Amino acid sequence: MRLVFFGTPEFAVPSLRALHAAGHDIAAVYTRPPRPAGRGHREQQSPVHAAAQSLGLPVRTPKTLRDESEQRAFAELRPEVGIVVAYGLLLPEAIYAAPQHGCLNLHASLLPRWRGAAPIPHAILAGDTRHGFTVMQIEAGLDTGAIRLQQTVDVGPRPTAAQLHDALAEHGARGLVAALEAIAAGRLPSHPQSEQGATVAPKTLPEDARLDWSRPAAELEARVRAFTPAAWFETNGERLRVVAAELVAGAPSAGPPSAGTPSAGPGTVLPDFTIVCGDGALRVTRVQRPGKQPVDADAFLRGYNLPANLSGG
Repeated sequence: MRLVFFGTPEFAVPSLRALHAAGHDIAAVYTRPPRPAGRGHREQQSPVHAAAQSLGLPVRTPKTLRDESEQRAFAELRPEVGIVVAYGLLLPEAIYAAPQHGCLNLHASLLPRWRGAAPIPHAILAGDTRHGFTVMQIEAGLDTGAIRLQQTVDVGPRPTAAQLHDALAEHGARGLVAALEAIAAGRLPSHPQSEQGATVAPKTLPEDARLDWSRPAAELEARVRAFTPAAWFETNGERLRVVAAELVAGAPSAGPPSAGTPSAGPGTVLPDFTIVCGDGALRVTRVQRPGKQPVDADAFLRGYNLPANLSGG
């Protein structure tokens, strides 16, 4: 089929490559404009931009799609379908309604659960046990369009955000290829989304990744997995990233001191980098200092003087 691809981050690259390998006629690839990055603030292409160039595909980087000139330029491509994977810009109706089959969006959740910009961390934080992707027809609402194809993906019981990201990107890419094959054959169903069970996954902020030791250890362990490698806490005037951690069975919980025993309040650090939480305890197994590479906890402790209690920063 003749299509136009919209995507920006690494999550979208497997889809672009899979559609190209399947022999589709990709008339153009739309992606976000290059942005300054790194210490030199040099403009850096998006992962999709770089992938499209490596495949010899034409790339367009408009700042908006609301200009009539951009909409005319898109219509002149005469695509049969538009494919959207984490593009980062909202498509106006003049764009998503122009192709013969409209525009399809690959979304990293089992819609209607986790509509919005950040389904992966929200699914992990909520303790979801079912994960998957949805190929959805784009309409005016926020991820409310009809479901064209949906599949669950087995990622194990406690995936990290990186593991879930990679699994959904790869399986979703294959799902898009299958969806286009079904559209070409006239046999891809369309099911309206139910509002029952709908949840929203707004964009996350750095503060969402902060580890508050007064919270239950199970919640913090999920937060580490949801934001790996960006979960963090502050101590000694610097922000340390917790790259990996595990729950500790039988570890002391925060509470009042017993007779002759000092209190193990939230944030208390035990010798093996186990930290007492509001309920239970969490052992940090891999950590990263600012500007350094991640290291295992034992190597980190040999060269870093942690305070006895981390509560209060």
